Amino acid sequence: MRWGIIGCGDVTEVKSGPGFRKATGSQLVAVMRRNGALAADYAKRHGVPRWYDDADKLIADPEVDAVYVATPPDTHEHYALKVAAAGKPAYVEKPMARSAAECDRMIAAFARAKLPLYVAYYRRRLPRFLKVEELLKSGGIGRLTGVTYRLTEPFHRKDGMWRIDAASAGGGHFLDVGSHALDLLDYLVGPLSGVAGHAANLASSYAVEDAVSLTFRAANGAPGTMACNFASATRDDTVRLTGTEGEVTFAVFGPDPVKFEHAGGVETFDLPHPPHVAQPLIQTVVDDLLGRGVCPSTGESARRTSLIMDQALSSYYGGREDAFWTRPETWPGRRKG
Repeated sequence: MRWGIIGCGDVTEVKSGPGFRKATGSQLVAVMRRNGALAADYAKRHGVPRWYDDADKLIADPEVDAVYVATPPDTHEHYALKVAAAGKPAYVEKPMARSAAECDRMIAAFARAKLPLYVAYYRRRLPRFLKVEELLKSGGIGRLTGVTYRLTEPFHRKDGMWRIDAASAGGGHFLDVGSHALDLLDYLVGPLSGVAGHAANLASSYAVEDAVSLTFRAANGAPGTMACNFASATRDDTVRLTGTEGEVTFAVFGPDPVKFEHAGGVETFDLPHPPHVAQPLIQTVVDDLLGRGVCPSTGESARRTSLIMDQALSSYYGGREDAFWTRPETWPGRRKG
């Protein structure tokens, strides 16, 4: 499977790009960046045969079988529709798009073309989270009775660049990092339903949200809560899956070992990430395209996460079905003064 990358920036240096070269049955044959000099430099350093400064030329390259869209969210739909029109599968960075409405148009285009669409929620195939899945499926915690997640970061003290620009990101850090957590919960205990949420900007100079809380139900009906505070003095990253026979605790982003507490004591599982964290998921994409496996992260599953984020943020932005990023002065939830 011969791949081309649109947007060979930072995320492709270690996390994802090498995975397309190292996955079995996969080759990286072309990269694109609007700055041709940077694209050429990337190609030279990573041993990629061709580079482009025009996405259309990469998409049209007859030696590119599938395309990885690794640009900010505001261009995901734009490039994905071009890839579908060219008759090629796509693998799109997370979050899938700025809103579920954009996701829907992407899904529809690939469905019409009878082509697969994948999304880079790579935690679905990392060893530490597969261990959590194993503990759940084996009945180790008994019946799931509660889900909690708390994420706090002092991001109000940092320059988030495009990640805090609604026009580029579709929101704030909640879309960038919160989406990873929501997708992982979707995979482990979902699909999630009964979502209700609230967002606010309480301490940050930018216009997008810096605090979000939501409630939901897991697939078996267990209640869940998620609280994200990106204007916190402290850091926390803790998921608790509580059951009738035990509890699993783990971090979505941190390296802490998975902890399993039960009547017999406490077990920990230290399972470091691989060098290129997206490679295990990329392998499932390649296997799916070659007819020898199934990828667990698709446009349909990623759309569920985007819809949940819309539901949590809708009141802050005064709706998310339209181009809400063009009317920040009307956002009801925007902090005044």
